[in-house]
Amino acid sequence: MTSRFPYPTNGQAFPLFLAPMAGVSERPYRLLCRRHGADVVLSEFLSAEGLRRGSVRTREMAAFEAEERPIGIQIFGSDPGAMAEGAALVTEEFQPDFVDINFGCPVKKVVRRNGGSGCLKDLSLVEAIIRAVAAATPLPVTVKVRSGWDDATRDPVGIALRCQEAGARALTLHARSRTQMFSGRADWSEIAAVAAALAIPVIGNGDVTSPEDVVRMRDETGCAGVMIARGTFGNPWIFAQARALLEGREMPAAPTPEERFRTALSHARLTIAIEGDTPHAAREFRKHLGWYTKGLPGGAELRARLQQVNALAEVEALFAGWLARMGEPQLATV
Repeated sequence: MTSRFPYPTNGQAFPLFLAPMAGVSERPYRLLCRRHGADVVLSEFLSAEGLRRGSVRTREMAAFEAEERPIGIQIFGSDPGAMAEGAALVTEEFQPDFVDINFGCPVKKVVRRNGGSGCLKDLSLVEAIIRAVAAATPLPVTVKVRSGWDDATRDPVGIALRCQEAGARALTLHARSRTQMFSGRADWSEIAAVAAALAIPVIGNGDVTSPEDVVRMRDETGCAGVMIARGTFGNPWIFAQARALLEGREMPAAPTPEERFRTALSHARLTIAIEGDTPHAAREFRKHLGWYTKGLPGGAELRARLQQVNALAEVEALFAGWLARMGEPQLATV
């Protein structure tokens, strides 16, 4: 069985995706997740306006390592011309495997400019953006959408069909409305309906927090792949565990505390190599440290100390101290 996708999927007919997440899906995290079994990764969502105006920070966020491939760069905006310029720029300068359009972000600072899921209030605009981007790049153009702006306009099949007609080559559905934000439950039946209605591959997204959820989403919806977001927080092992279950193999055991810490340190060292061991980098990394230590006995005290670090080099000593107090094996060489 071969992949139906218009871009590489790491040799997998049913690929697992790392979702594009602001402040999370940065280069170190993408590299880490690829090494732990993510088949396809996406950049953080990037402002088309920032790209066209030469924002140094936006272009830094678009950069990626060869090891991250296959990778898509995701862009957002509400002006078809600006989106076309942004797509052309990332195609020429960075040459990702595909360009993805964000019609799903629900946060106010994006929506108030009609970007992200704000575009879902005007499906003619959605179509115009897709057509403009597709005309501006030879790369496959894909989209990520929600089920609608609110319950009154919730029409995932209708939205998805219009995206396909406009030229989208694959579609990811986060089965919530914008007004739901991240509350309630994602309605997987909507993913099933969209997958049945479209000729292009449909990727399911929403409430995938365990390897078992990946298998259940595949079986219940008939989707062509699964995108995992919050389920990866402090848990890059979810990809390899899910792949084992998808292939009918025994799932690898959950990581020990020492393995968690070793992976966290590998992540930190990737961050240092790319961003430097600065106080800003350390502060930004604290959220990851909180996720890696979630659920550990005595974890609250450890997290409180980790949330004070100003250099990632401080982390190893805190981990070693916790392991010693708990009588756990000490850290192996990373």
